[in-house]
Amino acid sequence: MHRSIIPVILTFILLSGCSDFATERTSVVGAGPDELLKLRAGPGLGFSVVLGLPDGTSLIRRDCVTEIGQLWCRVSLTAAPQITGYVSADYLSTR
Repeated sequence: MHRSIIPVILTFILLSGCSDFATERTSVVGAGPDELLKLRAGPGLGFSVVLGLPDGTSLIRRDCVTEIGQLWCRVSLTAAPQITGYVSADYLSTR
């Protein structure tokens, strides 16, 4: 009986780690006064730019992944949560 419950528990843990339950408010920092941080369609420089984000833009950080040594985080705009994409974690505040 105990053996059959272990895969169920492991599956639940895996799926909960991939969900949007783990979110954190953050904001764009370090892009510069005349620059915009590129919100990209995927985690890496090869993905298209969705839009530019100025310093201070409020975001909701979701999950993060490492691609070619760079940490990229999936984010959504706090004011418009339907707008999502990836940004370099180097430009997110660590509240």
